[in-house]
Amino acid sequence: MAMTDNPTPTPQSPTAQAANPDVLIAGGGPAGLSLAASLAQAGLNATVLEQQSEAVLADPPPDGREIALTHPSVATLQRLGSWQRLAAHEIGLLREAQVHDGPVGQRGAMQLHAGGSGVDHLGWIVPNYALRRTAYEVAAREPGVQLITEARVTRVAVTPAHAELEYSQHGQPPQTLRAPLLVAADSRFSSIRRQLGIGASLHDFGRTVIVCRLRHELPHHEVAHECFGYEQTLAILPLPPDLIDGSPQCSAVITTGAAQAQELLGLPPEDYAARVQAQFQHRLGAMQLVGERHSYPLVAVYAHRFSGPRCALLGDAAVGMHPVTAHGYNLGLAGVEGLTRAVTTAHAHGADIGAASVLAPYARAHHRHAWPIYQGTNAIVRLYTDTRPLPRLLRQAVLAGSSRLPPLKGLIVSQLTGRRPAWPTANQP
Repeated sequence: MAMTDNPTPTPQSPTAQAANPDVLIAGGGPAGLSLAASLAQAGLNATVLEQQSEAVLADPPPDGREIALTHPSVATLQRLGSWQRLAAHEIGLLREAQVHDGPVGQRGAMQLHAGGSGVDHLGWIVPNYALRRTAYEVAAREPGVQLITEARVTRVAVTPAHAELEYSQHGQPPQTLRAPLLVAADSRFSSIRRQLGIGASLHDFGRTVIVCRLRHELPHHEVAHECFGYEQTLAILPLPPDLIDGSPQCSAVITTGAAQAQELLGLPPEDYAARVQAQFQHRLGAMQLVGERHSYPLVAVYAHRFSGPRCALLGDAAVGMHPVTAHGYNLGLAGVEGLTRAVTTAHAHGADIGAASVLAPYARAHHRHAWPIYQGTNAIVRLYTDTRPLPRLLRQAVLAGSSRLPPLKGLIVSQLTGRRPAWPTANQP
């Protein structure tokens, strides 16, 4: 159950944990903070270094991004205690998703729902800033977590005996920390990953994502829509009603070229809302912009390896996803579970938690999980944004096949929910 009256925790002082941490985590985003809390709850000490201030971590500003969460991801957040710290109005349900090829209503949509998966809805939608805030709140309350904010990491290195990290803070002389294990969780453009000598494949889609909130007249019935136009893509994500007057709300996510993105960002709020309203064929009635529009360049990243001696990658530093299948943060939380399992098992057996042999199983399992999703997501984007005749026919075949082949739809739903599909047996109707 969501909580709405949690006070902001008081961060632990450096003396509240052992002088020598078990794990150094570079990056205080939700993945890095969740890993720190997870390890601390298992009895280890973690030190997190983050460039942002403590005030920003405690109260992150809205950034327009709404995160779709699978059932396993919510289970992880519940285990950590961060889910319970979300306010009720920050948690939205995703009951169904519809995929449209071309203009909405031009041809039949692929309808995806949770039937047969053992759950009654596909997942949840939570603002990114709320996930950041609650991850901080949980990590800051753990005695085994030390947070070092406004810290710029200037050098990292690994030796046979330990990982080493040098950072500067407030213009003071650099300081050095050592630990058996260093985790890079500092974004898809990770400087720590590069310093560790780990390369990455980057795919620049040459597109820009614009995200914003809109209120609208008609109910959305907790249904998400992915509308693949040939020049731009529109996603409509259902959100909880407005906290003050109960008006229906959604998140609109437009993916388009850089030039058109600048034009859209320059429109007056009422004209921008009218554009979205028209592209969605007025299905939600009149729309009104709520708050600011935010834009982000669209670049996907996949690291060449996820671990090495005394180091591991987590979150976007390992895999930075295209947002169309909403798997980026879910992969980050899966990484938190996998890395926690590897480290705590080694620690319980008295093994070296930074040994390559300890971290390799995490890397292999995370690769097996992430690689098909990453490649499949990129393939979907290429297929649904290609204007040539053959890809258009293939798109229509995929949409038609999803209706005629339940196993195909079951595979897609299993990715959205994070649960394995329940295949019909010969005795089932």
